[in-house]
Amino acid sequence: MKKANMAASTDRNLDMSASIAGVLNEKHCPEHLQVLKAFTAALRGKEYRDAVEKEALCGLLKVLTRLCEDVQAASRDDEDTQSYVLLLQLTAECFRSQRNCCVQSAHNQSLLRELGFIQVSLKLLRLFQSISLRRTDVIFEPLRCGIQFLGNLAVGNQMCIDEIWQQSVPELLLQLLCVDDEKVLNYTSMVLHTCLDETKVEDLSKPQNIQLALRVMELCRTQPDLDWTVLIATQHFVRSSALVENMYSGMSHHESPACLFRVTLLELLFAQLKEADSEECGVPPGVARFLASSFQQSCGAVLTLASGSASSEEVLQEALTVISLLDVLCEMTSDHKQFMFLQDHPDLLVNTVELLEQVHAIGKATSKPTSSDSSETSATATPTTRTRCESKKASRSSWTTATSTATTLLSASGQSSPSGTSSNTTRRTSSWSPLWSAAARRTTPRSRS
Repeated sequence: MKKANMAASTDRNLDMSASIAGVLNEKHCPEHLQVLKAFTAALRGKEYRDAVEKEALCGLLKVLTRLCEDVQAASRDDEDTQSYVLLLQLTAECFRSQRNCCVQSAHNQSLLRELGFIQVSLKLLRLFQSISLRRTDVIFEPLRCGIQFLGNLAVGNQMCIDEIWQQSVPELLLQLLCVDDEKVLNYTSMVLHTCLDETKVEDLSKPQNIQLALRVMELCRTQPDLDWTVLIATQHFVRSSALVENMYSGMSHHESPACLFRVTLLELLFAQLKEADSEECGVPPGVARFLASSFQQSCGAVLTLASGSASSEEVLQEALTVISLLDVLCEMTSDHKQFMFLQDHPDLLVNTVELLEQVHAIGKATSKPTSSDSSETSATATPTTRTRCESKKASRSSWTTATSTATTLLSASGQSSPSGTSSNTTRRTSSWSPLWSAAARRTTPRSRS
């Protein structure tokens, strides 16, 4: 029985190789599409997939190369739409065959890479970016299938990952992440996630690649239902101090969306801190230091609320950034031992107290004074009120476990710590700790508008 199956598989390979060779020697026609569909269907079966011969794959590569040349020539010659659509359908079916060939087969992955499928496939994906047809669906079909092929080729195969990365970052992946098609965005994000490791994340932090990382962050903000972009940000981006710093700095203050990007990055950091175990959040201490420094540099921006020197929209965005920074710093100092060094940062605490005092003064000077409690929702609370609440939470979090920080806080507030009662003070501070921690973990829901 086994010998009979092997013989049948061999005969099928020979028939398929001959059929594919026929596609090369004839003018493109609908029958060729049926040949490729038959090959795609055959490759769904593990037995055939494991036995597929190099000759059949070489024939498929020749077909793909010819299609690449024909698509390029047709785009220049303005060939009639019907013939063009057939070319794109044939290309999509080639990609499907390649995609199926890679499934759970390290041997086929390596063989396709060695034969040169990556280079030709990427050339076609670039070519599709320059094609404009009224029927966009006929362009999206081969785009989607080609990206799926890259994803299957990369899974578990480091050599394929490295070659895809070398030939597609940053230009091609950035172009694909700008295509107006949700499936193209999703599949491209999947490929990027599959390729990423610690070394490649650091590679994204370089100036020539930073725009690709920023595009991912933009999609996290504008397309929150794309799971892969969120996974890229939380599982990879926030774990790199260099990338977080370069992304944050690359979001220019002078562009109104920049603050929205920063808020998105900070919200993803906050979510990672809240959802992960205290010891396994993956956020390095370097990120905490950078955010503390950023807060010290930018907290004064919210004070322009009183000066009237900036537009209301600009002031609002800057205030939201400061509030988000306070959210993250609050969380870091409330329940994560690896970030407790922030409690020994006296300048950070002093800046927070000064901001609280000045924002409180601004709030009292407005025509509608509001309570300093966080009873207002994000839809009704003013930036002044919310900043005041977050500043209080941050100072409380810093006081939770650090006696020296408590002393600094009292001094900054114009008070002195009681002398001769250190043990009682310690007991009182400990008894308050759960209250301070609860306040620190309280978060204000925030809309994305």
